[in-house]
Amino acid sequence: MGPAGLSAAEEAAGRGLSVVVVDPRPNAVWPNNYGVWVDEFEAMGLADCVDTTWKRAKVQFTEGEEAVCLDRQYGRVDRRRLKKRLLDGCVRSGVLFHAAKARGVSHTDGWRSCLQCDDGSELFGCAVLDGTGHSRALVEFEGEFDPGYQGAYGVMIEVEKGHPFELDTMFFMDWRDDHLEDDPDMLARNASLPTFLYTMPFSETRIFVEETSLVARPAVPFPELKRRLVKRLDKLGVVVKEVIEEEYCLIPMGGVLPRMPQRVLGLGGTGGMVHPATGFMIARTLGAAPLLVDGLERELARARGEAAAALPTGTPREEVLARVDMGEVTARVWEGVWPAWRLQQREFFNTGMDILLRLGIDSTRSFFAAFFKTSTYNWQGFLSYRLTLVELMGFGIEFFAVGDWRMRRFTTVSALPGLVTLIQKLLTSGFSRQVGITEGADNGVRWKRGEGGNFSAEMRNSLADKEKELPRMTADERP
Repeated sequence: MGPAGLSAAEEAAGRGLSVVVVDPRPNAVWPNNYGVWVDEFEAMGLADCVDTTWKRAKVQFTEGEEAVCLDRQYGRVDRRRLKKRLLDGCVRSGVLFHAAKARGVSHTDGWRSCLQCDDGSELFGCAVLDGTGHSRALVEFEGEFDPGYQGAYGVMIEVEKGHPFELDTMFFMDWRDDHLEDDPDMLARNASLPTFLYTMPFSETRIFVEETSLVARPAVPFPELKRRLVKRLDKLGVVVKEVIEEEYCLIPMGGVLPRMPQRVLGLGGTGGMVHPATGFMIARTLGAAPLLVDGLERELARARGEAAAALPTGTPREEVLARVDMGEVTARVWEGVWPAWRLQQREFFNTGMDILLRLGIDSTRSFFAAFFKTSTYNWQGFLSYRLTLVELMGFGIEFFAVGDWRMRRFTTVSALPGLVTLIQKLLTSGFSRQVGITEGADNGVRWKRGEGGNFSAEMRNSLADKEKELPRMTADERP
């Protein structure tokens, strides 16, 4: 289980709800490296879960052209520390762990759901949260899942003779392609399906380098990404002494949202929270977990109260709970996680993804040259899910105004097919939608620059460094 599920479990248990986490390997290290804008983690009280920071990030478009400097701190998430912190919070709050995989779910009545596991056990509870990420084990989607894919092949390496990267600067995007000039076929493939280099320098001899396809449909194959990375490192004069870690990353982006409402709740990848135009997700997910739990706690209390009020005083608890309609409860929770403005925002981002899918290397460079010329508030807000629909419209106007003729032409032509769909969806995605949970109460996710956020009431201190054996639920135990 990834950050989405664990953060929701820690939050829910901290509020007194009974929680069971179903995970075949709860102590396993998360496989991927997570990069974040430091201000996002600071706003959620998670600055200590970033192990390395860079003062700035930069973007390079062509050889010989001056790089664009982004004065925003970037960091690598300490995935072991973050997971331990969440696990510590879960254990302190009494979360039970069951070592298995979820295979299916059924809803036995209006109140209870039954989770079937691959070990033959069944777990019963009032609500089920699918935290299986891009596997989407339990959540149902509105239609055929049709995402774009961000693909990346990366390696953490020790190098023999140093490297050309500044230690205080993270290389966010390097779109240069001069390293492919001796391979016309690969150069042509890159012209139509462009990839960029993403680099985190840790020391004079250790770097993380990743060849990334921002979005493609279908995905750029991993062997192609690896070959392009090898060519790029050769051109840069980087001699690999040792490969410490190897990473294959494939992120579905955009596509249809989960069917709403439904009894199973979703968060992170299963909740449609991957940024359709950038692939960023972890900060959005961690910020949304308290919002989801807020809604679940509030709606459960409301439903129980209404059921109890309709029955004689002293009615047994089970009879009261039998009157609770969890379909209504989870519907209101879904509405709180995806209020109208979030749906509108996502449609705008989807249009951005559709444009990027149509761009070759030259138009992609022009696109991002214009993107990073927009105001700091706009480009940072776009990348961090902060902009409302009105702000996104203002961003779009500024983006078009600062771009060169090439960007304007390609963007206009590429955007036309999606603009009609965008307008139609915006008109029907909930301008008048009534939401039971306060819209915009995003626990700091939608903060303005300089304002703080809140990941939970206050994350608890970690347990002793020694690993603790997590309690496991047997097949006969019932939550």
